Formats: sequence, C-alpha cells, structure tokens
Amino acid sequence: MPAELILIHPKNPPERDIQRVVEVLREGGIVIYPTDSVYGIGCDVTKARAVEKIAQYKKVKVEKANFSFIFNDMSDIAEYTGALNKEIFKLLKHSLPGPFTFILPASNAVPKLFKNNKRTLGIRIPDNNIPREIVRLLGNPILTTSLHDEDEVLDYTTDPELIYERFKNWADVIIDGGFGNNVPSTVVDCTSGQPEIIRQGIGEI
Repeated sequence: MPAELILIHPKNPPERDIQRVVEVLREGGIVIYPTDSVYGIGCDVTKARAVEKIAQYKKVKVEKANFSFIFNDMSDIAEYTGALNKEIFKLLKHSLPGPFTFILPASNAVPKLFKNNKRTLGIRIPDNNIPREIVRLLGNPILTTSLHDEDEVLDYTTDPELIYERFKNWADVIIDGGFGNNVPSTVVDCTSGQPEIIRQGIGEI
C-alpha cells in the first residue's frame, strides 16, 4: 500500500492528525516529516526493525550509524544523556528549540536500545511543532536522519509532493508540512565539555 500523505499545519497541528502518525510509529512504521531545517525520516526509537530499515536506507549498520533523537523539550533529554556541565546546559537552553544537533554523552539507555557500545547521542529539539507534538504524544523520542536528495547538486528535497512521489512505496506516512529548507541543522559536538561546531548549517551559535 502507498504511504499515507497527511497535510498538517506546522503552527497548530491538529491532535487527531498527530495521533494518527503516533499510531503508525507505535506499529513500527516509518514517517517522513518537516523540521526547522530539512525534511527528516524517523521512527520510534524502540522499534528495532524500523531502525534497521532506516539504517539500510542510509547504507550503514545500526551499530555504526550516527542517528539523532528528536525530543519535545529539554526536560526529556536527561534519561538519554549523561551529566552536562553548566555551560553546555546553558547553551542548549539558549539554542533550543532550534535548528541544531547537539552531540552529547549518552546515558546507559542508548546502548541498550541499539545493542552496541555507543557513548554519544545527537539530540534535536526542532523549532517546528509537528515533530515535537509527535514525540509528546508518543511518549518517547523518535530517531531521525536527514532526507537526502538523489541529485547530489540539490542535497535535500524540499517539496513534499516530490518527497511523496519518491518515498510513497517505502515510508508509511509522509507529512506535508509545507516546503522544507535545503540547509541542514548545525552540528555541535559537546562531548569534551566545550562546544565545537563540526558542521555549520542553518543555526547560528
């Protein structure tokens, strides 16, 4: 069956639409959705088969993949990350929600999810109500990775209709939340205790 295409307004996403997406995630489905940067591909972090399917799309092994988790707000990240010093915590609080991926020390919960020895985790709290509402209703983070364009010149597909045509036989739900950006999030490595920008994207520290 082709993927469901759901039109959702990013400012005030209707709960019934978000709930439908959450049902699909709980069943182990894969969702493509807008963020505050590029469109993303995600699944429930607890659904191993869905995680594996996304890893296959990215052509990486799950244990070596640098996936990030999307959270609803700062209060949700403590279970999955190690202790943060005061400066890093202030940086996160100042920057999030926003178009950043912060790489932080992972708590013991992350290796258990992925059955590996992963000691770091990328976290995202996008400034877009759609993915944050999905996480809020789901009750746990969603795994996320950027949706790349097959045309290397373009890097990222921004038109949800084109995304649907390409992924309708692979994903389970595709959310049309309007045109996406074609610049990814800024990646900031905080694992040493001092922030280091390792990819400059749309977010300005």
